[in-house]
Amino acid sequence: MHPPLTLHRHPMCAEIIELFQKCHMDHPYGKFVGEYTDIKIKLDKCFRQEKAVKRKANFEESKKLKQRLQAYRKETGET
Repeated sequence: MHPPLTLHRHPMCAEIIELFQKCHMDHPYGKFVGEYTDIKIKLDKCFRQEKAVKRKANFEESKKLKQRLQAYRKETGET
């Protein structure tokens, strides 16, 4: 199972998503016989890479916010 295939939410994987959707439109029954397996594997890998990039960015942002909170607590004398 994959997340919704909207291009604006997955800019890193847009090319593969378009290819996957085109295959589904051209050969609607191919999904039942494993015709798209290679494209699906590439799509899954791309989604994993995209998620790792987002996770790292969120982690860095949380570290910055944590540092700001600690600095604020030192200024105000809170524990």
